[in-house]
Amino acid sequence: GRARPSHSEPRGRDGRGQEEEEEEDMEGWQQLYPGHIPTSPLQKALLAAGSAVMALYDPYRHDMVAVLGETTGCLALPNLRDKMKNHPEGYRILQERPRIRLSTLDMARLQGLPEGSLGREYVRFLEDNKVSPDTRMPPKFVDDEELAYVIQRYREVHDLMHTLLGMPTNMLGEVVVKWFEAIQTGLPMCVLGAAFGPARLSSRKLQVLATELVPWAIRSGLSSSCVLNVYYEQRWEQPVESLRAELGILPPP
Repeated sequence: GRARPSHSEPRGRDGRGQEEEEEEDMEGWQQLYPGHIPTSPLQKALLAAGSAVMALYDPYRHDMVAVLGETTGCLALPNLRDKMKNHPEGYRILQERPRIRLSTLDMARLQGLPEGSLGREYVRFLEDNKVSPDTRMPPKFVDDEELAYVIQRYREVHDLMHTLLGMPTNMLGEVVVKWFEAIQTGLPMCVLGAAFGPARLSSRKLQVLATELVPWAIRSGLSSSCVLNVYYEQRWEQPVESLRAELGILPPP
């Protein structure tokens, strides 16, 4: 008679064992890049809710802000990636994957650039506000290697947004930059920061924010081209005012 498959090791319709099929089912949960933590939709929802609460309680919890950006950016990140792919400079950035870190920056060279140049003003911003590009957290919860780079790039050019917009790192400056970034990126994390950040401001600062800074940030965000399509590492010598004009960012009030 014909031999029958053992009941202790059932075979699939195509002759594969159950263990093989389970291994294939788990392929979608493999680590896609260093530091990646695969998560289910439910886990992402729980992480988003928890990080949103913590970020609203303490806006300077950059780790919670980062988690919120990754777990809620499922629609915005592909849109940003497509904008980069459809732009010559943005496409080159996606291909070459440059990083803005102390290990990749020639700080002495940037400090020696002319006053008003992007590189000199960027270094001045870092020094005046005592911040470092190395504090930007690497992505963990984005389940696509290319999209993980997009959000990493967004984080690493955040200080350059402060430089271009002329905004400090205090709460007022962060709220203004978040309004600009919310228009530019559509990331829910930026929208949340723009909407709830003003709750911590004084009435005087709220008046300035509402009457001058937010309208300017919104107009600049709408009128300017995508800020992720700029290869900043090759623009250090360019005057900040020239780059603002090229992008369509209105002069700061």
